[in-house]
Amino acid sequence: MGILNRTPDSFYDRGATFAFDAFLRRAEQLVAEGADLLDVGGVKAGPGPEVGEAEELDRVVPAIEALRARFDVPLSVDTWRAAVLDAACAAGAVVGNDISGFGDPDYLPVAARHGATVVATHIRLRPRVPDPDPRYDDLVADVTAFLLERAGRARACGLAPEQVVLDAGLDLGKTPAQSAVLLRETAVHASLGHPFLLSASNKRFIGELLGLPVEDRRAESLAAVAYGVREGCRVVRVHDVAGTVRVCRVIEALL
Repeated sequence: MGILNRTPDSFYDRGATFAFDAFLRRAEQLVAEGADLLDVGGVKAGPGPEVGEAEELDRVVPAIEALRARFDVPLSVDTWRAAVLDAACAAGAVVGNDISGFGDPDYLPVAARHGATVVATHIRLRPRVPDPDPRYDDLVADVTAFLLERAGRARACGLAPEQVVLDAGLDLGKTPAQSAVLLRETAVHASLGHPFLLSASNKRFIGELLGLPVEDRRAESLAAVAYGVREGCRVVRVHDVAGTVRVCRVIEALL
């Protein structure tokens, strides 16, 4: 899953693909490098200036329409708003990647109406809200219970198990150490009966644990992919598609 940001304040590219032409050039590069899926987001996950629904729609929908017209690659929309998911699916998206854990009560009915796959992501609070001191009774068990409950909601709306992808939500309401534990325990969450997604690419926990700036986390991100795939994850959301494809083919051959 290649990451495409239509945001001016992404933690990773700091708005490098906010301009539409730059966005399309980046998409072309990711497709050429072997992306199986393109994930378009119009609002970053972390704190920042408010982005209203109309602004998010303006950032995301024309982008998905343009990608649909240019590339024969499935499209995902990175949004927690049901209205944005609805418009994005009408424009050609087939996946709703929701980091809020379906906080919008209309999200799953909209996905079911379009026959879209969804990503159920664990988060302790909600997107865009600081969570400086997250605490858990039992980190892995708490995340497991959350993911199973959200998957149950999705199935109750008519989605098949293979249409519900799980994501432990590294860095979303977790300390760096907690994110590392969840990465280590990938096999637990990859065995819950749904496809499992790993989103570790260039994330804060890698930088803080290893003392690396965001522009110097490539090798560590690829190592996370190799470990995650070995432990059962089957979708990897990444910035470095070319490197990740090579890593995945190696692990695939070994397994």
